[in-house]
Amino acid sequence: MSSRTTATMRAVSPRAWGTPDVLVPVEVDRPEPGITEILVKVHAAGVNPVDWKTRAAGEFGAWGDTPILGYDVSGTVEAVGPGVTLFAPGDEVFGMPRFPEQAGGYAEYVVAPARRFARKPANIGHVEAAALPLAALTAWQALIETAGLRAGQRVLIHAAAGGVGHLAVQIAKAQGAYVIGTARADKHDFLRSLGADELIDYTTTDFAEAVRDVDVVLDGVGGPYGDRSLPVLRRGGHLVTLPDPGGLPDAERARERGIHTGWTIVEPDRHGMLEIARLVAEGRLRAEVAETFPLARAAEAHALGERSRTQGKLVLTVSTSPSGD
Repeated sequence: MSSRTTATMRAVSPRAWGTPDVLVPVEVDRPEPGITEILVKVHAAGVNPVDWKTRAAGEFGAWGDTPILGYDVSGTVEAVGPGVTLFAPGDEVFGMPRFPEQAGGYAEYVVAPARRFARKPANIGHVEAAALPLAALTAWQALIETAGLRAGQRVLIHAAAGGVGHLAVQIAKAQGAYVIGTARADKHDFLRSLGADELIDYTTTDFAEAVRDVDVVLDGVGGPYGDRSLPVLRRGGHLVTLPDPGGLPDAERARERGIHTGWTIVEPDRHGMLEIARLVAEGRLRAEVAETFPLARAAEAHALGERSRTQGKLVLTVSTSPSGD
């Protein structure tokens, strides 16, 4: 009688919730695709603040005995489950599957619904593609779908050089908006290269005194920035807060000024992924990769992300693609 050997894969998992050093290499069973799912061989995985916040606090609850972090992935379709018509083995894809449930991006393989992915644009490699999904979807959904940003409007983007911010600058410019960003002075040349029209060094200048009559504020900082941003908005403007609902401005003050406020959290969205892929293919959107780390050094990536203001995104390299990306 023959026995079937279960295929395994490399991954990184926290042995407990806590500091970066809880992240350790592990070997786990390789998943298999179910109905409407695809198995993706991961070439690169993005690292996001939600990853290290979850690692530190375990805030999304129990994920089983071997939790695997990571939502941003780019790789090659290895196998497809029943009912999948969008992709075939060998297709290069990128996406943000399953958020906020466990997706398992810090691993050699990921299984997720096919419609959580889009084809990777041919003009970028897997490392850059893995830096895009969560942050770009956040910016797209906040600016275009929540705030309804239109051509000719003025938008103020806080933390403009960060992971979400630098993509938001480009998405707003692609929409035809006038873009104002807050960032340290040493980030200004970088942001100008992305199309920012006006920049404010928040370490020397109070943006609330320097800016007026904007239609949309994208607040990627939180805390007091919500209340401080109200005076810069026109009546009927939108303030979208990203970090947490505690950063929303006083509701009565906002109503008095005729300003729409809200907290938004990113959702898996194939339509948004297709729009992001289109902008990338057209050369109007690119991810800045601050640094890459091999999968086994995920703890170092977390430590760097937590202690510093990186310009752009951190990415884990997992498997090597045929093209070397």
